[in-house]
Amino acid sequence: MSQSVSVRDKLLEVNEEYRRLNEQHQEFESRLTSLTSKPMLSDDEQLEETTLKKKKLQVKDRMEAIAREARAGAP
Repeated sequence: MSQSVSVRDKLLEVNEEYRRLNEQHQEFESRLTSLTSKPMLSDDEQLEETTLKKKKLQVKDRMEAIAREARAGAP
């Protein structure tokens, strides 16, 4: 696990796309936390929640693909 953490840390330092995706992922997570803390969601909020979950997953998948490529290219 420490290897994946170091790959992540390294990518955050040197890979602009990975850094941008990480920021998006955190923003989506923050907004989802805000939505899920509400007792009831409006129809628009429910749609936003579903959309954010999908976007968050897409971002995470892309981040993992970048990490896999970095691990594969690492000596």
